[in-house]
Amino acid sequence: MKIGVIGGGGWGTALSIVLESRGHEVTLWVYEADLAEHMRRSRVNERFLPEVSIPETVTITSSLSEAVAGAESLLFVPPSHALRATAARLLEEAPGSLAGVQWVTVATKGIETRTLKRPSEILAELLPTPLRDRIVVLAGPSHAEEVARRIPTLIVAASRDAALAQRTQEAFHTEWLRIYTNDDVAGVEIGVALKNVIAIAAGIADGLGFGDSTKAALLTRGLAEMGRLATKLGARPETLSGLAGMGDLIATAGSRHSRNRRFGEAVGRGATVKEALASSPMVVEGVATAEAAVALGQREGVELPIIEQVHAILHEGKSARAALRELLTRDLKSEAPTMSRR
Repeated sequence: MKIGVIGGGGWGTALSIVLESRGHEVTLWVYEADLAEHMRRSRVNERFLPEVSIPETVTITSSLSEAVAGAESLLFVPPSHALRATAARLLEEAPGSLAGVQWVTVATKGIETRTLKRPSEILAELLPTPLRDRIVVLAGPSHAEEVARRIPTLIVAASRDAALAQRTQEAFHTEWLRIYTNDDVAGVEIGVALKNVIAIAAGIADGLGFGDSTKAALLTRGLAEMGRLATKLGARPETLSGLAGMGDLIATAGSRHSRNRRFGEAVGRGATVKEALASSPMVVEGVATAEAAVALGQREGVELPIIEQVHAILHEGKSARAALRELLTRDLKSEAPTMSRR
């Protein structure tokens, strides 16, 4: 089928390569016109996915109209802060081009700071009526650098419409990229967003010179925080124990590819937030997500001690050591059986 991929970062580029390998006709939209031109000539996304060859059969463009012309399906992969503006621009520039689109997949991870909405909720708000109920979320423990090089990876296609989730599963599944379906859209989106904040905390611990015991504690208790907020927002607890929760948290908090972990490590070593952000060519999603997660926790009355301390470090100038000290000197509690309420 003909698929338009909206977003030419590392993940959008990697998924375009995946879709092309399945025999789909792929057009990749790249926001930066100069990067799109360079990618057309070199067949490499040097800025976001270096040293990976893009097949000649993938069309690369900086025109949204061209990207969606004749498309039967769309894949949105812009950063979370740009998703709303990108979708709005698409509707403005090529409103009639969506007539043949059968369903939309979104692989953006994050929470919109201003509205506290998830990516699928943003698209449901903006897309034409027929497509608002035809959105699938694609997420899970994955790095563009690995997927593009055919390293075995398992992720999730989530939709309340089981048939649409299965269509996405079939469209993206390869010998190295295995797709599971899930109907818990909220759980999947909350899990893959909040894990970026916990990964920053793990990176900060690395930067401070702490060890595996510290990181294990942060991941375990961080997962508990993710589950508390997700279930309050309607998710199923078991989703946070799956690929989009625990799986993505493990991958993001421990990988050399993780920009959230690397950013946290730089902050732990003494870099300012501005300096740490400047060192990454890609968006560090956990920075904005920390702000959105704290707001969600306050709105829902959910305690998020680790996420709140990360927010204080990133947005209030608190020292990393002071934040850790505050976490360790909280009131003593029992892990079980009351963990779900604490």
